[in-house]
Amino acid sequence: MSAVLETRGLVKRFGGLLATDHVSLTLQPGELHALIGPNGAGKSTLIGQLAGEIVPDEGHVMVAGEDVTRLPVHARAQRGLARSYQITQVCKEFSALENVIMACLTHAGSALRIWRPLMSERALTERARAALVQVGLAARADVPAADMAHGEHRQLELAMALALEPRLLLLDEPLAGMSGAESETMIELLSSLKGRYPMLLVEHDMAAVFALADRISVLVYGRVIASGAPAEIKSNEEVRTAYLGDEELVA
Repeated sequence: MSAVLETRGLVKRFGGLLATDHVSLTLQPGELHALIGPNGAGKSTLIGQLAGEIVPDEGHVMVAGEDVTRLPVHARAQRGLARSYQITQVCKEFSALENVIMACLTHAGSALRIWRPLMSERALTERARAALVQVGLAARADVPAADMAHGEHRQLELAMALALEPRLLLLDEPLAGMSGAESETMIELLSSLKGRYPMLLVEHDMAAVFALADRISVLVYGRVIASGAPAEIKSNEEVRTAYLGDEELVA
């Protein structure tokens, strides 16, 4: 199968710091590929390069075989790349439904000043409601985001991405700041999406990673030191050393 997303020798330097060191990886159709590593490993820098927020110094980013290395964020989004952020990006003064509709309009290039009248368009609202159903927020459609819990904000952000009918998802720490119950809900949600959307997942919750991932790549000091099935990563001695025997990772 041809990769939905591929990086070829990505390099990014910040002065003397090599943030990404010739990173090459792939995301296959229907796959959930987790990217893990200690703080400062270069994960956020890599995600920024994939999304178009950071321009690499060397290497290439391919989406469905097309070289998008020099394309800006909006152009990559138009090619089906959707992402979530470590810090939730929702408008708290709007309802859940309005947030999803606004995401659709922004993606389509519609002027935000005319978005409220467009709420009357049935196709648009149905698309937004369908995305809310996918993430378990159908009953919360008319609730202001300001009145929603943190975990619901993360679900809402995912609905905003799904409403764009993406080709692939970049998920940057979707479980960050969640309670145990909220984490369980998100893990179940992501599990339900597996096979339907290729996902590159950056996450520090190792229990979630090993429960969800088809494949895991380990980034340390900007370099991929291992990539394989979860069982391979658990038993990899170099990974054990990089994590200093972290029991949560290797148990």
